[in-house]
Amino acid sequence: MTIASFIQPQGMLPDHYRNLERTEIENRIREIKGKLGDKLFIPCHHYQKDEVVQFADSIGDSLQLAQVAAANKKAEHIVFCGVHFMAETADMLTTDDQIVYLPDMRAGCSMADMADIYQTEEAWVELQKLFGDTLIPLTYVNSTAAIKAFTGRNGGACVTSSNAKKMVKWAFTQKERLFFLPDQHLGRNTAYELGIPLEQMAIWNPIIGKLEYEGNVEDIKVVLWKGHCSVHEGFTTTNVKEVREKYPNMTIIVHPECSREVVEVSDMNGSTKFIVDTINAAPSGSAWAIGTEMNLVKRIIAEHPDKHIISLNENMCPCLTMNRIDLPHLLWALELIENGDEGNIIKVTPEVTEEAILSLNRMLSLA
Repeated sequence: MTIASFIQPQGMLPDHYRNLERTEIENRIREIKGKLGDKLFIPCHHYQKDEVVQFADSIGDSLQLAQVAAANKKAEHIVFCGVHFMAETADMLTTDDQIVYLPDMRAGCSMADMADIYQTEEAWVELQKLFGDTLIPLTYVNSTAAIKAFTGRNGGACVTSSNAKKMVKWAFTQKERLFFLPDQHLGRNTAYELGIPLEQMAIWNPIIGKLEYEGNVEDIKVVLWKGHCSVHEGFTTTNVKEVREKYPNMTIIVHPECSREVVEVSDMNGSTKFIVDTINAAPSGSAWAIGTEMNLVKRIIAEHPDKHIISLNENMCPCLTMNRIDLPHLLWALELIENGDEGNIIKVTPEVTEEAILSLNRMLSLA
């Protein structure tokens, strides 16, 4: 089995970066950005801290940023302010002459980490025994390059939270059943909204290597990987009830990575882009409770002082792994580039890239 990617870590952040004043760090970042010019590109995910977002050349969701990076042919150095799987996708979509960096190699994604390639291959063998050749795999882009490659070589595709419905519809034109990973909630919410009953959905538990389902397995239409986003699973029906009681006229909008129960009792659900666009288009004076990552919610609140906006759960923490990217790590990555040192580079192997691109391109051609 081919390992998905290799990295060139530089070790832990040198102590002297932590002792620098914020203004000194910011000035050095501006200096290096000015020096490198078009050779440097800094894509930044919506969930990043404001201190990092201020230096972004582009802000968006993971796939959008990877595509923007791929379209930027001038940039030799792409410093991806996000998490590991995002940098992998950017590396796979850019040219061999472009180098992708992750400022802190500890910036992972708990959801992506819930489906490793070894567990997935084992699951596929067992599911084939149960269902034969009636199953097609789809993976959320929030997954490792190895999982994307798995779907590519088995006739499946990637999905985003924006195009999940379109891709699930497509999947059912290919096979009778769907294997959706790694986020069970996005898979469940999407399939349910397309008319598939919850009773026809099963869970694959990778820890025990078994299908969790009560009933006749022949009735199963969707097999959901037992994974989730630790941030979005933190929103509860109790949060919704409390907002309804305190703000009866407030519209509740949540991400489809939230549980089925939360989506069911909310007013709207959609991707990060959908949430941002909806709030942008909302009339002045409107009231919103948003169920997604706290850094983004706070940024939306700051950008819309004419609207009453709160987090659906005001005790929610930001995405902890995403927040590993901070000013000291960003400066460190940029100084490595400036000094010609190799470190914190994300590079996916050619074999994995080839199969993962199949999965990505099937999605891009359809959605």
